[in-house]
Amino acid sequence: MRTRTRRLSLLLTATTLGLSLLAAGPATAAPRADRHQDAVDAVDGLMTWWNADTGAFESTGWWNNANDLQALLDFWQAPGDTGGHDIKKIADRIYEKNVDAKDGQFRNEYLDDTGWWGLAWLRAYDLTGEKRYLDTAIADADHMWKHHDNTCGGGVWWNYEHKYKNSITNELFITLSAGIHNRLDRDSTYLGRAQNVWSWFQSKKLINKDNLINDGLNDACVNTGESTTWTYNQGVILGGLVELHKATGSNAVLTKGRKIADAVAASPLLAPGGILSEPNDDDTDGGADGPSFKGAYMRGLGALNRTLPDHPYSGFIDRQADALNTLDRSGNYYGFHWNGPFDKADAARQHSALDALTAATY
Repeated sequence: MRTRTRRLSLLLTATTLGLSLLAAGPATAAPRADRHQDAVDAVDGLMTWWNADTGAFESTGWWNNANDLQALLDFWQAPGDTGGHDIKKIADRIYEKNVDAKDGQFRNEYLDDTGWWGLAWLRAYDLTGEKRYLDTAIADADHMWKHHDNTCGGGVWWNYEHKYKNSITNELFITLSAGIHNRLDRDSTYLGRAQNVWSWFQSKKLINKDNLINDGLNDACVNTGESTTWTYNQGVILGGLVELHKATGSNAVLTKGRKIADAVAASPLLAPGGILSEPNDDDTDGGADGPSFKGAYMRGLGALNRTLPDHPYSGFIDRQADALNTLDRSGNYYGFHWNGPFDKADAARQHSALDALTAATY
C-alpha cells in the first residue's frame, strides 16, 4: 500500500517529543580513504537487493528506486570509481526494463515520483552522455509543467487529482528544470519555469518563520506552519538553489540555502544531538516513504556544501557518517535511526546511508 506524506502529515505532528539525544559519535572525522571504503561497503549492501531481471531494487517502492539509482550514480561521480560494480550497466538495465511500463518516460500520476526519476536520469546523462537520459529528464519536466496552473497562485500539483500543492513536488520541479537549463546550453524555457515556481514557493511562505519547509498548503492555499517539516523537504530545495545559482550566478539563492541548512542543524526536532532525524523517528520505522528522506537531505546538503567556498557543512556531514558507522550499522547495512539503534535493512534505508557517506567522501 502506498504511504504518502500528506497522509502522514495529518497523522503526525512536527512537535513530537521524546526524540533521542544520543551523542553524535566520534568527534574526529575518519580519513577520506575510510569514508570511501564505507561508501563502497554501502554500495555492496545496496546491490544485494538488485534484481537484474526486473531492473528494480527489491524491498522498497517505485520512487525509492529512483533514489537508489541516484545514490549509485552520485557515488560513481564522487570518488570517480564504481566500487567494483558496473553502475552504467545497472542504469541501462533499469531504463530498458521500466521505460515502457511507466507512461513511456518514467511518468505516473504522482508528479513527485516523476521528478525523482527525472533527476536520476539527469545524473545518468551527466555520467554517460547518453541523450536518451537527457530526453527522459526533459519529458519528465514537461510532464510536470502540464500540471502547473494558477490555483493557489501557481505551483505544480502533487498528483492527477489536483487537490494538493505540496513542497516536495515543486522543489523537485525547480531542481529538475534548472538542471535541464544548465545542460541545454542555457535554455531559457526551463530556467523561466524554475524561477516561476521558486518565486511562487517563496510567496506562499512554504519556508516558515524558522527557515524550515513545511509539507504543503492547506485547502485554503495557506501554509499554516503546522504540517510536518520532513528532512527531504529541507534537502531537495538545496540542490535546486545550487542549480539556480549555476544558472544565474545569484548569491541570494545560496544565502537562502544557508539559512535552511543552518535551521536544520540547529533544530532539536530534525537534528537532536547533532544527528539527522525525522520528526517522528522515535514513533515509527518510517513506513514506505520515510527511510528515503534523510538521504535526499544529505544529497542536497552535500551539493550546497561543495558550492559554498567555505564548505560550512563539512563537520555536520562528517558527524552523520560517524553516527551511521558507530550507531546504526550492521555489517554492510544501515537502518532508519541514524542515532541508533539499528532496526532493519532495506534498499531505502541503504541508499540514504549511501547518500550521506558519499557526501562525506568529498
